[in-house]
Amino acid sequence: MLGPGPRRVNPVSGAGRSARSPARTIVLAVSLLLLAGCSFVNTRIQPYLGGPTFPPSDPTKVEILRAQPTRPHERLGEVFAEPSGDPTAAQYEQALREGAAKMGADAVVVVYDRMQVVGTMVTGPWWAPEASPIVGRVVVGLAIRYAGP
Repeated sequence: MLGPGPRRVNPVSGAGRSARSPARTIVLAVSLLLLAGCSFVNTRIQPYLGGPTFPPSDPTKVEILRAQPTRPHERLGEVFAEPSGDPTAAQYEQALREGAAKMGADAVVVVYDRMQVVGTMVTGPWWAPEASPIVGRVVVGLAIRYAGP
């Protein structure tokens, strides 16, 4: 009994090919990474106009505070942290540290941590659109640098 003959591959479309092309494998891998729940926190810094300027500090040494410190300090500016996806508290804190470190801060004091409207999603046909708010967590921190040694 004879088995099936050799498999023929269409040179133009690649029909009949059993192996995946490298480009298809890359697209598949990137898609899986995106679907895996990539969450991150976007930060924006707002240094105070005319305020003191310092070289960047080490983000790992920036403290996260929930109240104003009793030590003398200078206010450098604000760090705004806005989410994409569903980030963890550690991701928020890391984003605040990195933003404050860009201004040369020793600490960041969380002054605002609330859920608010961060966008709008419009659905439906163009003649009868429906707008729904997108609610997300927004955290604002005050970057400070301790006075003295």
